[in-house]
Amino acid sequence: MSNAVQVISFSNLAFAFIPVLVALGILMQWRLPIKNGLYALSRMLIQLLLIGYFLSYIFESHSAGIVVLVLLVMVFASSWIALGAVPEQRWKMYKYALLSVTLGGGFTLFVMSAGVLGLDPWYSPQYMVPLAGMAFANSMNSVSLSAERLQAEMARGEDYLVARRIALRASLIPITNALFAVGLVSLPGMMTGQILSGVSPFIAVRYQIMIMCMLFGSSVISAAFFLSLIKPVMPTKPVLSIKD
Repeated sequence: MSNAVQVISFSNLAFAFIPVLVALGILMQWRLPIKNGLYALSRMLIQLLLIGYFLSYIFESHSAGIVVLVLLVMVFASSWIALGAVPEQRWKMYKYALLSVTLGGGFTLFVMSAGVLGLDPWYSPQYMVPLAGMAFANSMNSVSLSAERLQAEMARGEDYLVARRIALRASLIPITNALFAVGLVSLPGMMTGQILSGVSPFIAVRYQIMIMCMLFGSSVISAAFFLSLIKPVMPTKPVLSIKD
């Protein structure tokens, strides 16, 4: 198996935006706003181009301080983004989201980096930064879905405990679908990247099992912590929806 990774030129990379243009065209045809999509795509481009240069610096520095700083940025940013689904409650819920993402994502990251991989040093940036990104992003999505569903269910008049159970179940739909589909429908990012770079599929599978366990654990732990911590700030009576 060849270990050479095909380099994508910028001219070839431009073809990747053909499906994007088609998608934007569909949104316009259906009279849906494309402003948010354009903004998200622009941010994606800028952030990835910047992080490409930044990661090169991090990998070469081998500095524990820089890695810790990167992890802190990930935690604070993901906790803030997670509450985008409930903007009117963002400041009130932020500390709970921050704690939940830190505990859920941080715990699973520690188990995988120290227990499964046995990193030496513990802050090895080539492993720690990508793993942390996946753990905290997954915790972010789980908290976001649970926050939105909890608010919606309580607006419908559900009791807190019932709404909490529904919200936790809803937050697990993406990761549950991913667990069902992995290997059968999809080859996830890390596994695909390793195979493309020449790593044996048997080794890539072990890494992917580790990742899926990390994602499932961080999803449940982060959402459960958030839904438990958020109880004091939830209204005891049904709240009016925006339409009301």
